[in-house]
Amino acid sequence: MTQNYILTISCPATSGIVAAVSSYLAQSGCYISELAQFDDESNGTFFMRAVFRFNEAKTGSIDKLRTDFGSIANDFAMQWKLYSAAQPMKVLLMVSKFDHCLADLLYRHHKGQLHIQITAIVSNHLDLRPMAEREGIRFIYLPVTPETKDQQEAELLKVVAETETELVVLARYMQILSNNLCKQLAGRAINIHHSFLPGFKGAKPYHQAFERGVKLIGATAHYVTSDLDEGPIIEQEVQRVDHVLQPEGLVAIGRDTETVALSRAVKFHTEHRVFLNRDRTVIFR
Repeated sequence: MTQNYILTISCPATSGIVAAVSSYLAQSGCYISELAQFDDESNGTFFMRAVFRFNEAKTGSIDKLRTDFGSIANDFAMQWKLYSAAQPMKVLLMVSKFDHCLADLLYRHHKGQLHIQITAIVSNHLDLRPMAEREGIRFIYLPVTPETKDQQEAELLKVVAETETELVVLARYMQILSNNLCKQLAGRAINIHHSFLPGFKGAKPYHQAFERGVKLIGATAHYVTSDLDEGPIIEQEVQRVDHVLQPEGLVAIGRDTETVALSRAVKFHTEHRVFLNRDRTVIFR
């Protein structure tokens, strides 16, 4: 089967970037099957994502292409990465007691909708251990108390390093991560917050929404930062509600928005479609 590769680029905006990249790939015997670009004129940053393959008539070396591309990258001060589209991203899932986001991610993984390799499921409770064991996935129990928080976060980082995990997904993991852990996982940890941020941050957002009488509820998938529920937003989903619903009803309806927003965010990230743009994101869908 044809091997596809993904090239991601961010750099200062200037003329000639697209021409330089596309010409280089063409001269290297590559065919570009997908190309997306965006110039953020507010801060002068250019973003680009290209999917390409070597032409059948000319099979090239990806290692040579990667090495030689460095000269072009230097000319434009690029931050760039080159990925094999066939390589699944290694993902670690973190949960507490709620199972809907975990169940949805496992289902989409089974159906081939998420090109990932699940390295482990980590939890501060034992409730979802049977679900992990049914799937044959390693379950790691790290109970957290104020006295053990630092130690358990250190254990988590050991697991991340040991399994070569590339992305950590907080699938309704109901613990606030320390500033140190947030820094260690910067740009590679996604959280699902059960609210349409920036509204209703923190605990019990559905109860906050009920008190305000909102007509729309939502969920937000965002990168984890040391500022609670303020990381760069990747995806959001909303549903219309009305006055007849009590907080428990909002919680039940909200589960759908949470699973949809989180699964999309994981998909975008694992397909290398998300670019950090200061406190925001650029996403090539």
